[in-house]
Parts: sequence; C-alpha cells; structure tokens
Amino acid sequence: MKIGFIGLGIMGKPMCKNLLKAGYEITAYDIFEKAVDEVVECGAARGTSNADVASKSDVIITMLPNSPHVKTAVLGEGGIIEGAKPGLVIVDMSSISPIASKEICETVEEKGCFFIDAPVSGGEPKAIDGTLAIMVGGRKEIFDKASELLDIMGGSVTHCGEIGAGNTTKLVNQIIVAVNIAAVSEALVFGKKAGVDPEAIYQAIRGGLAGSTVLDAKAPMMFDGNFNPGFRIDLHIKDLTNVLDTGHDVGASLPLSASVMEMMQWLKSKDLDKEDHSSLVKYFENLSGIDIRK
Repeated sequence: MKIGFIGLGIMGKPMCKNLLKAGYEITAYDIFEKAVDEVVECGAARGTSNADVASKSDVIITMLPNSPHVKTAVLGEGGIIEGAKPGLVIVDMSSISPIASKEICETVEEKGCFFIDAPVSGGEPKAIDGTLAIMVGGRKEIFDKASELLDIMGGSVTHCGEIGAGNTTKLVNQIIVAVNIAAVSEALVFGKKAGVDPEAIYQAIRGGLAGSTVLDAKAPMMFDGNFNPGFRIDLHIKDLTNVLDTGHDVGASLPLSASVMEMMQWLKSKDLDKEDHSSLVKYFENLSGIDIRK
C-alpha cells in the first residue's frame, strides 16, 4: 500500500514519521519545504504538489489547519482529485467542520474516490508516541481499509458513524477540553486568592472526582509558566468557531463554549494565541490580579 501524507505541522510530522517507522512507503508534501525536508531525511519521498502525491498513492492522509485548507488541498487547482486514480482513499485527519467533511466527501465520491474524516485528540506528545485518540466518520468498509494505518498513529481508534461523525465527535472533545481548562484555571486562581497553595490544591483533588486528564496535563504547565504549545490557543479558537457554527446549523445551544471562546479571544487580543491553551489561566489571573506560578 502506497501512502501519501499532506500536512507536516506540529501534529502531521510525527504522525508521518510513525508510519515511516512502521515501514510504509510514503510520498509527503507540505507548502513549507523545511517540513518536507525533515520527513525526507526519515525515508519519505518528496511530493511536488497535492496532485503529485495523489498520483503516487493508494491512500492519502491529510493533516491541515481548517476546512478551507482541506477543500483547497482536495478539490482546488493542483489538488488531490486532479491526480487521483479511481478508488483512492482520502483520510482527512484535520479537525474541520463536519459540514465541510460532508461537502468534500460528496464531491470526492462523484470522482470515484473515497473520503473519511478522522480527527485526533492528544496533542503533540501523543502524536509523537503514536497514542492519539482517533475518531472516525465515513463508510465502515473504508474505515476498515484504513484502520491498519490509524492503529499505528493512535492508541484508540473508534468508528463513530457516517461521514462527519468523526469531526462532530472531535468538536464534542474540544468543548469538554476548553471548558475543563477554563474551570481548572478559575479554580486554581480562586484557591490562590483565598490563600491556599495551588499545587497543594492540585495534589489534594487530582485523585477525586475533580481529577481529569486535563487537570494532570495542564495544571503543572500553569505552575511552571510553561506555555509552549502542545495545542495552541489559535487552533482551539478555530475549533470553537466550528463548534459554534455547527451548533447554529443544527440548533444546539452552546453557552459554555461561547463563554470560553470570549476568553480565548481576549488572549488573542493580547498576542497570546500562539501559546498553549493552558494559558487560559492568564485570563483569570488578570481578573484577580495574581498568578499561580511556583
């Protein structure tokens, strides 16, 4: 099976490397040449365009920032469809609007190819060690065909339903993560303002019902003042934009998502949107006039 990989950013690069380590023949492409150079050094062939990658592949994985980027890569001039052979499978692992996934899939299938949405959760560390949570929407038989690749990149791989179900599930994930980080931030700042050591609070509550993966991953970053991005604020803003747009489309009320979006927009106004989403704590620190650093 010949694999194409398009999109070699923070997430895509280590995912591509894991497939190379597993022995797959990969043609890789990104608009940034340095990103391609790195995976070529690891054994990938260099693609010259999206269409070029498609002409050399049986399955293509895309890992791109947002819906317009995926539409351009797949359907635009010099896009995947231009170089695709009938039966090509496109596995879009970007986090985009489920509405966009359905639109892209419809056009791809008209061309005799296949498309599934397979967004991921876990950030850069889990992309590196191949333990991402992968949620998939699309035809079950196409999911089955791609599952051996997904298993290499993910610690858990779940078929969630028809096309768009993967991205809907990812948006659910992003709501929970965003609200959880905001809650952790508000609570720890409250504790510090009330005179209790935030680290002591963290150790006391992490084994109880308030404990969570988010708490364990993000509270130590807040204490250390380490906001190097595992998942950037601007990307979470993108996801919450898709949440709110999809919510409006399906008639779902999303007051908590809207509130956290406003907090993240404040961070963006302070040029903090390239930091990790754990920097949400800065919003609450600003309100209370303290910080929770060690």
